[in-house]
Amino acid sequence: MSRLILASASPRRRELLAQLGYAFDVVVAQVTEHEEASTDPRVMVAHNSALKAEWVAARFPEALVLGADTTVFIDGQALNKPKDGADARAMLRRLSGRTHTVFTGLAVRRQADGLKIDEGVASEVDFKVLDEATIEAYLAKVNTLDKAGGYAVQEHPELIIAATRGSLTNIVGLPIEATKQILTRCGLPA
Repeated sequence: MSRLILASASPRRRELLAQLGYAFDVVVAQVTEHEEASTDPRVMVAHNSALKAEWVAARFPEALVLGADTTVFIDGQALNKPKDGADARAMLRRLSGRTHTVFTGLAVRRQADGLKIDEGVASEVDFKVLDEATIEAYLAKVNTLDKAGGYAVQEHPELIIAATRGSLTNIVGLPIEATKQILTRCGLPA
């Protein structure tokens, strides 16, 4: 049985993968992700997830390596992780009262036998209309600087989220339904 490695620094991805019941290790890929806001978000997350998985798989050729990357997409642009508090505020203002799409790319690699699987998952999020007081209250409760789009759907959603469609865990950062299907196909029972 292959050793499973998650190629991600995200604590949310670790929690979600653990919920599926897999034993796994975490190895953070030392790569520079492509984050050009005008890039097609499906292409960006597919590229970044593959980059992470391939970097780790090259160092652990016998292991089954899972890479993932998530971004928020609105107005033809990707909203990646905010640079600072001002950037997070600007992102929340932009999302206010609107619907956006969350894309996650999944990449599984095993170098020993050339296994290569790539999939993408999309979900939609409707934001409530946010006033400045709500934005400040949200940012006071949630550290958003390590989260695409400057928010976390799982932290105080009552302040910002009106509705979601599709995989909720995709919006968090790892669509567990698709992940489980891929890992089962790779012969890894949960």
